Amino acid sequence: MLKKAPRKTLKSLMKKKNSFRIRSNADIMVHLNVLLFLHRLAEESRAKAFEEKSATIKPQHIKAVSVKLLKGARG
Repeated sequence: MLKKAPRKTLKSLMKKKNSFRIRSNADIMVHLNVLLFLHRLAEESRAKAFEEKSATIKPQHIKAVSVKLLKGARG
């Protein structure tokens, strides 16, 4: 299991990038969104590997899926 991102570091990065006020738990929401994106990337990559009859997820499976997911995640 991956460790959580340090809250202090994440808050400081968010403050540097934005000039507006950030709520107290915004860093936790960012962390959860990243985890959801990684989970979806893993699931889609697994499906792509299964389609190609591969037993393992290879970098080309992740690259093929990431382009599609990043376009959908722009919002």
